[in-house]
Amino acid sequence: MSHAGEVNNMSAYISVSAATDYFSNRLNTDPWDDAEDEDCVKALIMATDAIDRLNFLGEKADSSQENQFPRAGDIDIPQDIQEACAEIAMRLLDGVDPELEFENLTMISQGYANIRSTYDRTNPPEHIVAGIPSVTAWRKIKPYLRDTRGVGLNRVS
Repeated sequence: MSHAGEVNNMSAYISVSAATDYFSNRLNTDPWDDAEDEDCVKALIMATDAIDRLNFLGEKADSSQENQFPRAGDIDIPQDIQEACAEIAMRLLDGVDPELEFENLTMISQGYANIRSTYDRTNPPEHIVAGIPSVTAWRKIKPYLRDTRGVGLNRVS
């Protein structure tokens, strides 16, 4: 596919053409390469929605902006966030269902005939818990996230 279609800047963190450029130097991008433009647009919008559900450091650059990025002090969306959006979109186009991935976290074992697999679910992958179906995307997003283990205190006068 040519992937000539564009995404409204307010609906996704990266355009179809920019994502195609990003994937042009990568192996194993068949889900993206084989997808119709319309599906790529949908996947990028869904990926942006998944990213926007996370708890980021700082504040939005403009309180009225639709998405979480850019953040205060920035005018552009960070390259890592754009690339993470593309990575998530490709996983979605490859058929990964974040809901199913999350549900599978509770599965302890599964079997078929004489074959049985048992899973250790004491330490689930944090990217799956967060609804991000790509560990590559998660590594790009994580530096922008608040530390949810800490406690924030604000002094109010």
